[in-house]
Amino acid sequence: MTTNTKLVRDEIPAIITRSGDTCTTHIATEDEYRALLYAKLSEEVAEVTEEPSREELADLLEVIYAICNLENWTLDEVEKTRLAKRAERGGFQNRVVLERPA
Repeated sequence: MTTNTKLVRDEIPAIITRSGDTCTTHIATEDEYRALLYAKLSEEVAEVTEEPSREELADLLEVIYAICNLENWTLDEVEKTRLAKRAERGGFQNRVVLERPA
């Protein structure tokens, strides 16, 4: 039997149960949660890349919020860092592409 483990939103087990299906869950340890959360980040980035939508971007943001909570970073701290980097290096609005010789 194959076990497929992945981090899911808190209400997913209840949604599965209400639909008449069954599932098995456990609460992740700190180390497992960290690993699964960063794996979820990669998963959500891939989904946004494959099919850009507000819903997929919202899922990505939910993971980012969870990472901030895990790492004890406030959104305000992250935003201040983003703005400082933008002031120093700019954003991506001008669509600048760096070309390097092959």
